[in-house]
Amino acid sequence: MKNLVEVIAKSLVDNPDAVVVTETEKEDCIVVELKVDPADMGKVIGRQGRIAKAIRSVVKAASSKSSKKVIVDIM
Repeated sequence: MKNLVEVIAKSLVDNPDAVVVTETEKEDCIVVELKVDPADMGKVIGRQGRIAKAIRSVVKAASSKSSKKVIVDIM
């Protein structure tokens, strides 16, 4: 999931070198944290959170075969 979020985020922002994705595994879920440059935050979130919601939907669809829930946090 980390690679998927990283590829999507790097394609959206102007400064792809500042994209940092970390993955933390807990007992019942996987937390993927996405950090971008403050200037690119609007591009990752989108109007009314549409792009952020789309990223979460794609990750949810990709993780449907896994038994763990995947949570995407945008920092």
